[in-house]
Amino acid sequence: MASPPKTTKKHHARLNNPFPRAVPTAAIRDGDAAPRLSFATTSKLAHAHDFPVGTRFRLRWDPSRGGEVSLSRVPPPPGDGGDGAAARRAMWETVPGVAFLSAASAATEADECRGSFALRDGRARLVPDRQHVDRIKASYRCDAAEAGPGGADLLRAAAFEPSDATRFPVLVMTGLVSAKKAGASPSPCTCCGLRAAGRRARSAAAAAGRPVLSARYWIVLEEKNDTQVAFSVKIGDYQWTCGHAADPAKSTPATATTTTGPRLHRPSMRLRLSGRVQRGTSKKTRLAPTPSREEASAALLPGPERAEERRPEEFNRVFLTYTSSRDERFFGFGEQFSRVEFKGKRVPVLVQEQGIGRGDQPITFAANLVSYRSGGNWSTTYAPSPFYMTSKMRSLYLEGYDYSIFDLTRPDRVQIQIYGNSVQGRILDGDSPTELLTSYTESTGRPPVLPRWITSGAVVGMQGGTDTVRRVWDQLKDYDVPVSAFWLQDWVGQRKTAIGSQLWWNWELDDAHYSGWKDLVVDLRSHGIRTMTYCNPCLVPMDEKPNTKRHLFEEAKRLGILVTDEAGEPYMMPNTAFDVAMLDFTNPEAHAWFKSIVLRGMVDHGVSGWMADFGEGLPLDARLHSGEDPVAAHNRYPELWARVNREFADEWKASRRSAAETAAEGGDDDDGLVFFVRSGFRDSSRWAMLFWEGDQMVSWQANDGIKSSVVGLLSGGLSGFPLNHSDAGGYCTVDLPPFLRYRRSEELLLRWMEVNAFTVVFRTHEGNRPGSNCQFYSSGRTLAHFARCAKMYKAWEFYRARLVGEAARTGLPVARHLFLHYPADERVQALTYQQFLVGTEMLVVPVMDKGRTAVTAYFPAGAGAWRHVWSGDEYGAGVQGGFEAQVEARVGYPAVFVRAGSPVGERFVSNLRDLKLL
Repeated sequence: MASPPKTTKKHHARLNNPFPRAVPTAAIRDGDAAPRLSFATTSKLAHAHDFPVGTRFRLRWDPSRGGEVSLSRVPPPPGDGGDGAAARRAMWETVPGVAFLSAASAATEADECRGSFALRDGRARLVPDRQHVDRIKASYRCDAAEAGPGGADLLRAAAFEPSDATRFPVLVMTGLVSAKKAGASPSPCTCCGLRAAGRRARSAAAAAGRPVLSARYWIVLEEKNDTQVAFSVKIGDYQWTCGHAADPAKSTPATATTTTGPRLHRPSMRLRLSGRVQRGTSKKTRLAPTPSREEASAALLPGPERAEERRPEEFNRVFLTYTSSRDERFFGFGEQFSRVEFKGKRVPVLVQEQGIGRGDQPITFAANLVSYRSGGNWSTTYAPSPFYMTSKMRSLYLEGYDYSIFDLTRPDRVQIQIYGNSVQGRILDGDSPTELLTSYTESTGRPPVLPRWITSGAVVGMQGGTDTVRRVWDQLKDYDVPVSAFWLQDWVGQRKTAIGSQLWWNWELDDAHYSGWKDLVVDLRSHGIRTMTYCNPCLVPMDEKPNTKRHLFEEAKRLGILVTDEAGEPYMMPNTAFDVAMLDFTNPEAHAWFKSIVLRGMVDHGVSGWMADFGEGLPLDARLHSGEDPVAAHNRYPELWARVNREFADEWKASRRSAAETAAEGGDDDDGLVFFVRSGFRDSSRWAMLFWEGDQMVSWQANDGIKSSVVGLLSGGLSGFPLNHSDAGGYCTVDLPPFLRYRRSEELLLRWMEVNAFTVVFRTHEGNRPGSNCQFYSSGRTLAHFARCAKMYKAWEFYRARLVGEAARTGLPVARHLFLHYPADERVQALTYQQFLVGTEMLVVPVMDKGRTAVTAYFPAGAGAWRHVWSGDEYGAGVQGGFEAQVEARVGYPAVFVRAGSPVGERFVSNLRDLKLL
């Protein structure tokens, strides 16, 4: 396991930097991480050559401009049709003469505060030096069975294990990659056995070159399916040389044997270093017998570092560098809240709290000042993903969970920095964004078809106990609101803290707070309304709650299923106003316990669904049952959290109904459980049934408010999270008069309801300070508007069911950025929160600014005519190219369009009429 980063805890700092750097700077500069490329000129690499990768792809090697490789689809045979231009388009290609693989070593440092993290390079120890290509070989199935350098040995050295499903040929590239000791003024090199007799001799040795660590690499390309090529990078067989003797083009290639530490190497003589290295006054260095590997490695480090780093050195940073173009636009990277397109940015992929404000002022300043980095920034998100697709129809994603940064700041290239010493990923092929997204989600997973009850009406978020719920329910009946569920997050009871009303994190029913719970659940169900609750993967001691029946924290501690610290004790993490412990879901016993005690307990109380909150806060220096690297586990934890919930939901469903009954109903099971999560990573949709976007501010601002909720919805949809929604009205409320007041206004709530009426789930939330916010039940006006939006949502239920099924089959989202269907339109590429599609047949242009009663709608080229649902006016008929139009959007009448002549649109308008909305 890799050593945890040096982590600084900032939980209790009272005053902090209000302007922390958004993405920490890199210790290894861009130029250092992309050194020159060399190759063996006496082999097949001296000439351009095509190498097959499976049967559908090929890699082309071209030495003419210093060496470059490109991966493309094999053109179809003559007469088979297909787009020849698309077949020739490179899916991935390198920068001529520039290393496409480089490696380095740096210290890793981290700051942590209440779910916010900053992971960065510390001091650089080794910076990239060069890459050399020795050989490129396509290995066939027959080769895999043969010993020798041309067959099985090469695949085995690359750690490639073929199976019956392997699509041969598999391509292997191998060579040497090296990194030199960091620093502008290198110490005298001792690799050559020179006697440094005085300052002049030491200077001459330094000029000869810094110590260099070289290693052999193996890059494997394998066709995984008709649209994907998997790649893997393995690095091993470390060898120290001095700078002037380290040119891979002139050195003897290393063997294919991986060593556990640096193997000292010098072509012409045995390496001998001083066994004792010290800063004495003597001008002579005494040569001693050959040292141990640890001593030799330490001798090559600067003096102050030797005491703490006497261990074999290896690379812990890997860089992939390849081409882009100035006009290429990048989409994806998970659920992002400030941007949809990322050209020109360094994008970190690290799960964490999204922050409070995320750059909007003055709230971000205040949040950062009182709690380190808690304001967040443009890049902070609960659910990132190491995936992108571009306007040039190129797409790539990383497998594994190591921290990575995608550097898109250079106009002509992409550089990915991986905090590790190996890389796995896939390069995708497709002629459209929908093809790329379908290919991506085929590997990473798609959600199941949701039970129809969750999408049949509004999910009413309430708190306050039985009497409060019944009173509001009566009001909803008076306004004829279609309701699918009451979501009662305070079923465990409430506690008052510094940030408002919070829950007791001990997942059992509070009978005093919800007296008559059973009768309430039965009454709601008799009217077709489900009951939903809340839980998260954390537990707290319950000494302060008088009516606790079962102390789950103490039970989990006794069972040894909590995340632990270095001392082996439960890792207590500050979270808002109290400390919590996290369940260690790398431990199978934690899985079983949580399902049998917590989730089973909820369902036994009549619960049909729940919010599965948090999951993004695993400490970067935690100790886990699995023994795995806590940084990688930090990114994996949200998937583990979703998985334990999904396993229970599937097991419960299987126990309730037979597979034959479900199949007979076409899989449309309306009796299933539903949970929704906010934290996630690349494969989360394999396990999560539904996402929600976390805790937006009750604000009109761009980075954390109503606008960011639309950006998150659309960016998540472009990244393989197809079923998503937000809290109608937002969540985070700050009410500190007269200095800082963020309270939900009536207008904000009404407009947010209009947006969410066109997402997959329409759910309200009172916020963290309900008394400071306008609520849907605050007045007759808000109740009437809530009823109207719930009926709008009801009117497209038929289409929503179709789109949910499509998401389960293809991974395409319900709410869609227009780029998915109009990728060549440059105006579409620049859109963020201004408008979105629902499937392909509906277009929504929401009001995103206070006081506005009209919007600017953009109708892209090739979209045909669109009909405004309220007026019946048509836009775009007979118009060539994209165009804008000003459209009225009074409160209650959001700018919604249906495709002219579409059966979906006709039925939606008819339903609006039947519901008396037209």
